[in-house]
Amino acid sequence: MRYASISLILLITALLFASFEQEVNLSFYEIRRDRDAVKMEQLIGAIEARTELKSNSRLLTILADCYLEYGDWGVPEKLKEKTLEQARKYAEEAIKLDSKNGRAHYVAGAAIGRLAQYKGIVQSLFMLGDFDKYINTAISLLDENDEEGRLYKTFALIASGMRYRDVPWPLYNYKKSEELLLKALELTPNYPNILLELGYLYLKMNQREKAKEMFRKVLESEPHPWLIGAHREAMKDAQGELEKLK
Repeated sequence: MRYASISLILLITALLFASFEQEVNLSFYEIRRDRDAVKMEQLIGAIEARTELKSNSRLLTILADCYLEYGDWGVPEKLKEKTLEQARKYAEEAIKLDSKNGRAHYVAGAAIGRLAQYKGIVQSLFMLGDFDKYINTAISLLDENDEEGRLYKTFALIASGMRYRDVPWPLYNYKKSEELLLKALELTPNYPNILLELGYLYLKMNQREKAKEMFRKVLESEPHPWLIGAHREAMKDAQGELEKLK
């Protein structure tokens, strides 16, 4: 009877932890959608206060993702590098606990990619190996048949496509970039930011009409329901590019 009671307590505790993870993950999606910096800061505080954080790969991953987004649009420029370092740290802690955590691999790679812009040319090139390792692992691990897995695999494909488009070492590879971005579009056709990145690629390839087509499609597209804030920014950027291409 005593062992049955202990088992029940453990089961209830596990369910409570799982419920909290689901709750904070949904809150994260909603806050990222709306780009609400105040609520993101509150969510970060709530997760960091959890006693089980350091032993929970899922919670560490959500926290890392919070810092990744917060560093992108929620803090002043002078705090971005520090915030992105936190994203990388927590993502790598999550990976140590669960090496098959595809989302954590994506967040670690994305944080490194964004941190590179704050480093010198030589240091940023040294970071490229870690970026490739994490992003390629994310692409291989994330399950496109799962809704969250498909979205994060899309993010990882975009990140890799941008890497082959924008990083000069060892060489630009525009064909590889296009393949990756088109694969991302195939996975998540209702994410117009992919069209924006394709537009930038075609500009680099001196295909101005194809670039214009991509930018126009961004303006004509509906936003992904979980990425409305990102869509607003993409529309602004696409409109600016079309103005320059007149």
